[in-house]
Amino acid sequence: MRTKDVVTAEWVRLKCQFGCGGYNQHLTCPPFTPTPSAMRKILDEYEWAILLRFKPPLPRNVRETVSQVERKVFLSGFYKAFGLASGPCELCERCNVKEAICRKPDQARPSMEACGIDVYATARSAGFGINVVRSRDETPTYYGLVLIS
Repeated sequence: MRTKDVVTAEWVRLKCQFGCGGYNQHLTCPPFTPTPSAMRKILDEYEWAILLRFKPPLPRNVRETVSQVERKVFLSGFYKAFGLASGPCELCERCNVKEAICRKPDQARPSMEACGIDVYATARSAGFGINVVRSRDETPTYYGLVLIS
């Protein structure tokens, strides 16, 4: 998809701050991630994005898969490749927030929503049907994004 079709909005980070336990607990979550306006500027420096859709059964770790795709794209000559995952990072048992030094910087990537990307609107823009998960019994569909230029 074109990066101009990736939707950003200021309200998205409110969902992180009020409603997610990852806020200020992971270096891949706000307030450590780019703001929505900064993310829009970053997106504008890219032309294309690969939107990855993970439906059940999910891979063991969506974040690791996103970083693997980013690496393959990078090694194919797209040196600006950068991946964004979804949800709080779970690569470490406990994030090293106090020292602000990531233990796994080669795999850790911010979540799309942490950077103000409206995942619902972006998925719909790419032609994917996406709905709100209405109960904990439902398994959500996860998304990742790899920016390329």
